[in-house]
Amino acid sequence: MAGSGEAHLRGGEALLTVRDLVVEYPGEKGTVQAVSGVSFDVLPGETLGIVGESGCGKSTTGRAVLRLNRLVRGTIEFKGEHIENANPARVRALRREMQMVFQDPVASLNPRRAVKDIVEEGLVIGGMAAAERAARAATVLAQVGLDEERFADVLPRQLSGGQAQRVAIARALALNPTLLICDEPVSALDVSVQAKTLNLIEELKAAYELTVVFIAHDLGVVRAVSDDVLVMYLGKICEFGDSDLVYDRPAHPYTRALLDSVPLIGSAHGFTGPALEGDIPSPLAPPSGCRFWTRCPVRRERCAVVEPQMREVREDQYVACHFPLVDGGSPEPAVSG
Repeated sequence: MAGSGEAHLRGGEALLTVRDLVVEYPGEKGTVQAVSGVSFDVLPGETLGIVGESGCGKSTTGRAVLRLNRLVRGTIEFKGEHIENANPARVRALRREMQMVFQDPVASLNPRRAVKDIVEEGLVIGGMAAAERAARAATVLAQVGLDEERFADVLPRQLSGGQAQRVAIARALALNPTLLICDEPVSALDVSVQAKTLNLIEELKAAYELTVVFIAHDLGVVRAVSDDVLVMYLGKICEFGDSDLVYDRPAHPYTRALLDSVPLIGSAHGFTGPALEGDIPSPLAPPSGCRFWTRCPVRRERCAVVEPQMREVREDQYVACHFPLVDGGSPEPAVSG
């Protein structure tokens, strides 16, 4: 379920519920509106993919769920508990069940600590006995394909990018979390290593009965791993729905443009459709009305004045657009007002 205004229930009891999330960053030139009123649900056992161009707010959204970013407004409910105002001690306890895999696999690891110590760090904080910690670390390292005897005393700088990301995943899984947030986990890896890492995440999701929020700008990667997809632009949700529906029949012009920008082998122009015109507006002063209207190929006068609200265009597919696309292609006829 998702929305930029009123939320739309899709049934089932959500593991994670986010409502009207707002995150801002103060700066010398003004306040950056990184996330502006984002709402969504993630059901147990599902993978929600969050996709959009750089700067759209997808990583900020993931970090805010873990309370790594300060919220200006909004609620975050995890397993029925509101955590947006939880005190530091409670947040620390919650993070045993909510873990994150960061974008840069090497930078996310302490360069002065060996692999074994990195994986055990959360267990030490949790007060687990030394022998039990060692056994747990060996188990999760084996599960991510790293031999404990070979890698236990290795430092992060001695690892390849793929190996470092496996250590990061092992560190997250050591605490046996319920929710795993993956923030661009394969963007810094070679293509062949990306495939192995994605397969590993899928295998571990089943083994640990994980619920996953998968953040990426690569549309192909998101489709491969996601049950539902949430498309963001300049801090707001454009479209949300079943992964196959969103990819096969996009309703928002921005989603259509993202799909058209994927390179195609054999295409005369290299891409399915034309490139988006113009640059992304500054988050310091986002456009009025629909935030995408300055670049939208089907914009009308209304788009610059009235902000579109999330609405259901077909079962399990929602869009914030005054003139959604019909069958993923041409726009609906313009309406007055």
